[in-house]
Amino acid sequence: MKITEVKTHLLEHRLKVPFESASMRFDRRQHVLVEVICDDGTIGWGECLGPARANASVVATYRNWLIGQNPLETEKIWATCYNALRDQGQRGLTVTALSGIDIALWDIKGKVLGQSVATLLGGRFRETVRAYATGSFKHDGVDRVADNATEMEGHKAAGFHAAKIKIGFDVDEDLRVIRAVRDVMGDDMRLMIDANHGYDVVDAVRLGNKAADYDIDWFEEPVVPEQLSAYADVRARQPIPVAGGETWHTRWGFAEPLARRVIDIAQPDICGVGGFTEGKRVADLASVHGVRVVPHVWGTGVQIAAALQFMSAMVPSPVRPNPVDPIMEFDRTHNPFRQAVLETPIEHENGVVAVPTGAGLGIEINRDALREFAMGDD
Repeated sequence: MKITEVKTHLLEHRLKVPFESASMRFDRRQHVLVEVICDDGTIGWGECLGPARANASVVATYRNWLIGQNPLETEKIWATCYNALRDQGQRGLTVTALSGIDIALWDIKGKVLGQSVATLLGGRFRETVRAYATGSFKHDGVDRVADNATEMEGHKAAGFHAAKIKIGFDVDEDLRVIRAVRDVMGDDMRLMIDANHGYDVVDAVRLGNKAADYDIDWFEEPVVPEQLSAYADVRARQPIPVAGGETWHTRWGFAEPLARRVIDIAQPDICGVGGFTEGKRVADLASVHGVRVVPHVWGTGVQIAAALQFMSAMVPSPVRPNPVDPIMEFDRTHNPFRQAVLETPIEHENGVVAVPTGAGLGIEINRDALREFAMGDD
């Protein structure tokens, strides 16, 4: 069995109403899927986190080391590709592109062996995963406080047990948003806050100390990801657990943050950290340091399926008789091709998502949607 072709599918939808995080503005949704084709007709699918065109370009570069290889040798292929571009970058696009390839290879492996990826990773510890709603971005021309409160009413009505809101814009306004959202949620829902590294240490510490009264589960990316000393400072000087890691790549990218214990919750993204091959290593490394793992998820149904397979196989903590199960980030922002790319969409039911049971990722791709949402040239 050999790899005969590697393709990328660039997808795009222009938004009528743009939205912002503290570090990025979205006027369109863009994602890239990776398709790996084998000589026996088996096809695997993956997805890359980050800029679609740039990822597609790096995937095309990796093609030279993929054609003719045995797709079942996931570890060998991962090492070959990583080593090939090591001198140009041990993190960033070289790893996000490799992530999409690795996911596709595990999808192939599962299809060939007739097993789900979760089973191949070690076992399906859970068949469903509770989801939390992600949204509450800043929208043009509306009052953030009222807009976030209204959106949270929708998440609560949909049955989500938890939700995450975006902050990092202005401490005082962010606190008003947190207060309004908590009033809507009541005491039963869990609330997380994500600054998208929009603060410096001074503002992050100020926000954390004031927001602690609203029972916050975690404070995500309070400062820029490369400032580990700043992370440590924020964690030490305010009481909310600190989360981070969606932009840290490979086991080496997580090694120092975990060893220095600058975070309480690690958030590797399977489509960015290095795929299943490296994601498993990061989760194991986090367990050595007693740090929780809550994967970051931001993409199409392909990434959702990959994240579910990964979370199904996450080993429960041996410390507690009733271990803390992982919860899944479930993007609620507008993206018409998120689920359209799947023949059978992966949706939640009262905030709970079932892990696909089929071979590989357990999904089938809707090629009509790939054509409908194909990215233009501009």
